[in-house]
Amino acid sequence: MPSDLHLSASDSADPGQDFSVAASRVTAQWCARRSWPVHPLAPGRKTPAANCSTCREQPHTPANCACLTAGRWCHSFHAATLRQSRIDQWWGQNPEFGVGVSCGPAGLVVIDIDAHAAQPPARDRILPGIRISDRVDLTGLANGFHTLAVLAALRGQVSPAEDITTLKVRTPSGGLHVWYRATGARRWLSSVGSSPGRALAWQVDIRAHGSYIIAPGTKTQHGSYTPLGECREPAPLPEWLAHELDRTGHRPTPSVPAPRPVPARAQQAVYAAGGGRGRTERTLAAVLGPVEACGQVAEGAGFSDILNRAAYTLGGLAAAGRLPREEAVQALRDTAQAARPGQEQRIEQIIRSGLEAGLKKPLHTTGRRP
Repeated sequence: MPSDLHLSASDSADPGQDFSVAASRVTAQWCARRSWPVHPLAPGRKTPAANCSTCREQPHTPANCACLTAGRWCHSFHAATLRQSRIDQWWGQNPEFGVGVSCGPAGLVVIDIDAHAAQPPARDRILPGIRISDRVDLTGLANGFHTLAVLAALRGQVSPAEDITTLKVRTPSGGLHVWYRATGARRWLSSVGSSPGRALAWQVDIRAHGSYIIAPGTKTQHGSYTPLGECREPAPLPEWLAHELDRTGHRPTPSVPAPRPVPARAQQAVYAAGGGRGRTERTLAAVLGPVEACGQVAEGAGFSDILNRAAYTLGGLAAAGRLPREEAVQALRDTAQAARPGQEQRIEQIIRSGLEAGLKKPLHTTGRRP
């Protein structure tokens, strides 16, 4: 609840509100002011609010969903926002919604410690990558608090569960969320402690890029997510913990897009217009390659500008008689739609604009007309 967060009057949109009604909205506003994008959770639950009927009945990727640009909350943390007007709309109309925080855009790394008493897994899965000798007595090791304490002790550090310098939130099940702030340009991946793949420790989940965390103060049918102590801000991720996350595969592996062949239809179009095979492949690879590469990046690639430049260039080649206009359009369309599926209308507008501009500036590759 906002009272648990120790919100001052300046933290609230309306200090005189009845917090029993407006608690979630105030919490969402509090998070957004800290640059933590928020999205609604289903009433009384820790799962995201349901998608609209269209999104439920017609599965599609969030990147291709019109609901996000229309200001709807479909697709979980993909809809997370910092806009106060949208927050007022979502939680003003649905005050029973809980609050989720999208960890990646917020620059957060949250250590999610579970307290579910259970039989430990095989020794090599308790602390992945660290061998625990058969001589070590594991009696009493029953949850994430224990495994994280062992890891910290091995490194000569204080367990995050005991860190008093950062925001910590007690969960209804007795677990603990330890909030940290990613530093520099480092990006961290999420994981589940019981996963046979990437994991930091048994019963210790990592909430980072590609996941969300429940905001402090949120109430569910099982209880409240209650902040502990006086600290309300995440501290920088400790270097020793960053090293452990790196060691256990929580950093994305840099990937260089593999060269992909230029669409055969585009190649044949230039051959038919008289272009040499070697020159054609080099020209089309140079023009269409950057458009294709956008398919490896979901956002932030500058797709519109890249496609516009490619359309302008092929328009110039078409004007010079090096490539039929219809084939230039089709080559651009095929390549762009492969990079950004589901954005046909936007793609057509960009191609039309760039191509028309290029047609006014013939591009003669040999310095003279054929």
